Parts: sequence; structure tokens; C-alpha cells
Amino acid sequence: MSGHIVPAEDPVRRRQRLVRGVAAVAGVFVTWLAAYRVNGPWWNLVVYRWWSLDPRSRWGSGLHFFLYDTVKIVLLLVGIIFVVTVLRSYMSVERTRALLGGRREGVGNVMASGLGVVTPFCSCSAVPAFIGFVAAGVPIGVTLSFLIASPLVNEVAIALLLGMFGPGIAALYVAAGLTVAVVAGWVLGRLGVQRWVEPFVFQTRLGGKVIDSTAGLTLRQRFQMGREEVRSILGRIWPYLLVGIGLGAVIHGWAPQDFFARYAGADNPLGVLVAVVVGTPLYSNAAGVMPLVQALHDKGLPMGTLLAFMMSVVALSLPELILLRRVLKPPLLAAFVAVTATGIVAVGYLFNLVLA
Repeated sequence: MSGHIVPAEDPVRRRQRLVRGVAAVAGVFVTWLAAYRVNGPWWNLVVYRWWSLDPRSRWGSGLHFFLYDTVKIVLLLVGIIFVVTVLRSYMSVERTRALLGGRREGVGNVMASGLGVVTPFCSCSAVPAFIGFVAAGVPIGVTLSFLIASPLVNEVAIALLLGMFGPGIAALYVAAGLTVAVVAGWVLGRLGVQRWVEPFVFQTRLGGKVIDSTAGLTLRQRFQMGREEVRSILGRIWPYLLVGIGLGAVIHGWAPQDFFARYAGADNPLGVLVAVVVGTPLYSNAAGVMPLVQALHDKGLPMGTLLAFMMSVVALSLPELILLRRVLKPPLLAAFVAVTATGIVAVGYLFNLVLA
């Protein structure tokens, strides 16, 4: 008789392991919360008392901004990435395709945009996600709504805006991003842009079979995925994060307010357009650009202009456009940029008008 029977785990040992796991997660959460709460007072003590820097000076305010925001954003990233990765492990790409396939345009655009928020694929996964959705029969316009919403409205930006500017601005950001994604995807879909998708995309078939690659994972495995995702994402973005915070610190401490007011301030009717034109070629994610947004806000720039700048940086970055060129022909890529940028500009002007 070949093979052997694997004995079942002792229920007592299983409960002990579960208790240890819960205790470990609780301990990590308490440590994270304590570090987040003492971050501000700690750097006040270090910069202003131990190093005797004047909080009103350029060096004092700029250095405090850099140190405080670096720790704050890293803590937010660690917590958010871990939680979202665990939640996302219950929502696979295949299941997302199954939910979007066969939906009518309009309804499908709204659903796709909503899924883009709760399934935050990064730019590096935009191309395979696009191919998978199209191959599963999801309409091009619906797929583009997902493609726009996923980087544009993400959990990191929502959490950071919530912490920095309050629930009102965070809600406006979510509403604006979803509106841009829905309208842009619907417009592109109505233009009949299928002919501008590279042919090989349509040749990828799944045979109608949906495979849930995340089924059967234990909670321990999902936590392991969260830890690995934290290390992976922080390992990729930390240079851009520090550059973004550094630029924010320089602006916060040194850049004169009238410099930005002259080109993108409330008195310049082309301020939103300037912000989008400047932001589009830049490369950053929501966490990297948020310190710059906060510093510009402190300098008096209108919130609509700042949201338009942030959206253009996150949704229309050059690396993502380079990746998309592999599956989109130049006319569709240009239409994608034009429609999305137009929506962002409109949102910026609308918010400046409403918040004024």
C-alpha cells in the first residue's frame, strides 16, 4: 500500500497558534499606532529643542517637514498596503474580469471605475490587466474606465488626503476621480476605438473559464502576502518617495509663495491647465506626490488646481503610457491622454469654483 495519511492537527495546538497570531497582529497594530501618534511630538523635540532650529526659519521648517512627513507617509504606506493586500487577496484579477464581462456600457463604466478603486493595481500591472479584461470580453471603454480609476483613485491617496485635509477634500477627490474615469471610458468606448488596439490583445483567449488563483489561501498566507507586498512596494518607490518629500520640504521652506501664485495661483485663469501640463510628464505615485501637494497647499494654491496636478501625475505618468503603448496604437493612446486630461482640467476648474 503506497502513500501515507497526514495526521490532522491537534485542535489545542491550532488554537494556540491562532492566539499567537492574533496577539502578534495586535502587537504590531499597537506599535504602529503609537509610532504614528508620537511622530509629530518627537520631531518637534528633535528639530526645535535638541537641534535648536527656529520653526519659523527656512531650515527649521523645511527639515521638520521632511523628517515628519517621511515617517508619517511610510507608516501610512505600511499599514495601508498590508491591509489592502489582505483584502485584495479575496478579489482576484480573474474574478474582476468575471464581474465586468458582458456588462452594458454606462453601467459597466460605473462598475469598472468602482472596482478600480477597491482593486488598486499599480502601473506595472496595467498592461496585463488590460489584456486580460479585453480577452475576457470586457468592452474597451469599460476596460479604460478601470484603467483610469485604478491609479487615479487609490487607497493611499484617499488615506493621505483624509489625514492631511479632512474628509471633505478626500470625498471630493474620490467623486472627481470616479467621474473622470466613468466619463472618459464612456467617451472612448463610444468613439469605436477597438480598431486602435493591437491585434494580439484580442487573440488572448481564456475559453470562458474563470480561475480563482486566490482560492484556498489561509489567513496566515494572506498575512504573508501583505508583508511581502509591503517590502516589494516600498522597495520600488522609496527613491521617488524621498524625492517627492524633499521637493515638498524645499517648497515648504524656501520657495516663495508668489512664484507658484504667478503661474498656477487663483489669480491665473490658466492655473489648472498649467498644473496638468506640468504634472503629466512627471512620474510619481500618490504617496510620492502628496508631500508636494501639501506644501503647495500651504503656499496658497487652490485645492482644485492641486487635485488636478496630483491626478495628472498619478493617472498620466510617462512610464504607464510607455507600457500602454505595447497594447494601444498611437491614435488610441493620444485619445486616452486627451480625454483623461480634459476631464482632469474640468474637475480642477469646477473644484476651484465650488471651493471658492
